[in-house]
Amino acid sequence: EIGEKTLGPNHPDLATRLNNLAGLLENQGKYDEAKLLYERAIEIDKKIYGPNHAGVATNLSNLAGLLKKQGKYDEAKPLLLYERAIEILEVERAIEIWEKVHGPNHPLVAAGLNNLLLYERAIEIDKKIYGPNHAGVATNLSNLAGLLKKQGKYDEAKPLFERAIEILE
Repeated sequence: EIGEKTLGPNHPDLATRLNNLAGLLENQGKYDEAKLLYERAIEIDKKIYGPNHAGVATNLSNLAGLLKKQGKYDEAKPLLLYERAIEILEVERAIEIWEKVHGPNHPLVAAGLNNLLLYERAIEIDKKIYGPNHAGVATNLSNLAGLLKKQGKYDEAKPLFERAIEILE
């Protein structure tokens, strides 16, 4: 309440404080209170930064972690997928900016593209840990397919999208 009175109801610092307090409440086992604060932090950050911001992704991840801790996997799954999508958008935006500023052959561009290629490794790791039909595998397949699609590699993207859908059905 003090932070909201001092900062106003839609201040980024308030969202950070709410998120931190939610984490504390979660650690104390006060899950219902924590959930409300995580949701409020998400709402504030979406108003300030829009729905595709890294801060929103962090808050979504925290809320999803709380839901998973409570065994509410069906509620957590879409939040985790959304969070992952935001992270990909952030990387793609960074690569686009680097290409415009430095040119397509700059080391920063190469590093960003290399990071995106790590999805292939993530898929293999998830398959080994969770098995080939796990939602995490589907998420990474979908993410990689989206990147290939963006590069115009539709023939490579299509089977990955299809496999991701098959896993999630």
